[in-house]
This record gives sequence, structure tokens and C-alpha cells, in this order.
Amino acid sequence: MDYGKMLDELITNVAESNASDLHISVGRHPMLRVSGQLISLNKKSILTPEDTAGLVASMITKEEYEKFLNEKELDFSYSYKDKVRFRVNAYYQKGYIGVAMRLIPVNIKKFEELALPPVLQEFAMKEQGFFLVVGPTGHGKSTTLASLVDVINHTRTERIITIEDPMEYIFTPDRSMVDQREIGGDTKDFTTALRSVFRQDVNVIMIGEMRDHETMAAAVTAAETGHMVFSSLHTNNAAQTIDRIIDSFPAAQQGQIRAQLSNTLVGIFSQRLLPRISGGLVPAYELLISNSAVRNLIRENKVHELDLVIETGSDSGMVSFNRSLVDLVRRGEITMENALAFSLNPKELRSMAGY
Repeated sequence: MDYGKMLDELITNVAESNASDLHISVGRHPMLRVSGQLISLNKKSILTPEDTAGLVASMITKEEYEKFLNEKELDFSYSYKDKVRFRVNAYYQKGYIGVAMRLIPVNIKKFEELALPPVLQEFAMKEQGFFLVVGPTGHGKSTTLASLVDVINHTRTERIITIEDPMEYIFTPDRSMVDQREIGGDTKDFTTALRSVFRQDVNVIMIGEMRDHETMAAAVTAAETGHMVFSSLHTNNAAQTIDRIIDSFPAAQQGQIRAQLSNTLVGIFSQRLLPRISGGLVPAYELLISNSAVRNLIRENKVHELDLVIETGSDSGMVSFNRSLVDLVRRGEITMENALAFSLNPKELRSMAGY
């Protein structure tokens, strides 16, 4: 079997269907995710164990394949004829190999194309601080981060270093100098790379994802020492994000990280991609902008009061998630049913929307 040719055909299906993901699993037809929904490619053959193993082997080196067989998990990026890129996770399930492939567009989209709020670009103009993009897996965090960094790339003369696992969007240096480091290939791990970054004359740091308190501590320290740091976290909103960061540290260190975070945090952007009535997906979001009230609440361990600060902070550009959902419903972008399904406080949403 020519697995390279099979992969070519599947990638063609991804492109023709405008899909975001390709899923390969033994005993099933290949599946695509289109506008948030899974679609089975029933005209394709049901995949065998040999098929999934062959498809993975066609995307990586022999050394990487041996590593995968030993560790049973592998994250990597795959470039298809220099036209499209995928973030790939190969794994085992029920003793067989499965693959999840996320399409990464070659061109980094601008804010207008992504329907992101213009106020977000203000964070690309900051010289120092800590900015987080948060939300569930598959809801556009990496794309938003890339767009922010690309604004800097095209408008400022800075030295930018990204640390990713795996590397996703490829930046074309413009006014800025951009170095991209991939975990495993270019550096041992996030913590090691962040320690080294202090000796690399960097202005802007993008950390693909914060996974442990060592990475979080290094990121906060980098922001504290004159760098602009962008990163992502799998959390639902601003309050949960701050709690997750602080709770990841031993109790004896939580007071210190709370103080550091209150001084360095400049904003948190939480986003979800919802089905658009006219087709495709549209972002709903929450935006926290750090001010004296926010800093005091973090410092005094009153993070649960942040929701009220966001709701009453619209004059300064803050947006609550429910407010974003209501606006989308009123503009005819999404249904009320979907707004209620995604809301973290449906009762409040009904009241705001007048239902």
C-alpha cells in the first residue's frame, strides 16, 4: 500500500471540505471536522491497523517512529508539499494507532478576518507584561496568539522568540526578527528554553502552552524583568485562569506568585468558537484588562470578584462572555440555543437578552 498517496488524498479531502481536523482511527472511515461537526468520509475504506501505522510512518522519520512506538504518544508538525501544515498527535487506543491532525493555515489571519475585537491589538503594542489567551482545545487559541505576535512582527522592530510543542504557524520576519524553537527538536523542554531566553536579547516571548508551574514561574519572571510574554492555557475564563496558575504552585509559594501575577498581568482573553447561523464559526469571548481594581483582587486573593469587574468595565474595553454572546444573538450571528449551551451562566444570559 502506498501510504504517502493515501495521505495525499486525505489531505486533499481536508482542503476541499474546508475542514479544521482530520481523524484517523482503526475500524472507522477517516473523519473530518467541518465547522465544529464530525463528518465521516464514507467513500474511503475503513482503516486497518496497517493503514494507521503506515500513515504515521509516512509523516515522520524512522527515529521519531521508534520513539512513538516506545512512548505510545507523539506530538509533531507535518508540512505537506510546503502548502499546508498540520499539528499532529499520534497515540494508541485499544492497542491500535490513532491520529488527530489539526490544519494550520499557511497565512496568519488578521484580526478582521478572525472577527476579533480591535481592542485586542492594543496588547501587541505593550512593551512589558503577561497576556494570556485561554479556552478549550480546538477553539482558536493558537490562531489568536499567532495573530497578536504577527501584528508585532509587522509594526515593531523587536526580537521575538516563540517556544512551541509542536511548532504551528510559521512567521515570515518583517520589521521584527523572529526565531521559533520547537520542543524536542530545538530545545529540551519549555522550562529549559525559558531559562535560556534571558541570554538571547529577546523583547517578545510566545509560549505555545503553559503546562506546569515551572513554566508558569519562568513566564511570570520574564514578564517581570522587562519582556512582553504571550501564552495560552486550557481554562474557561479569567477567574479560573488566575486560580489555575496560583493553585499549581505549592502553598508556600502561592503568596509570591500572586504578588508577581498582580504586577505583571496585562490581560486575559477567553474565547470559544460557536456555529454561525450562516455557516462556519464565529468567536464569542471574554476580555479582562488589568487595572488597579484587578491587581488588588489578585493580590488580596479575591479572584471570585473578577466577573463583576469585567461586567462593569466595558468603558475601559472589558467584555464579559455573556455580553459577547448576547451581542452575537442580536446581530443574528448565532442562535439563542447555542448561546445558552455555551454560556457559563445561562440564567444571567437569559436576563441580559430579555428572554
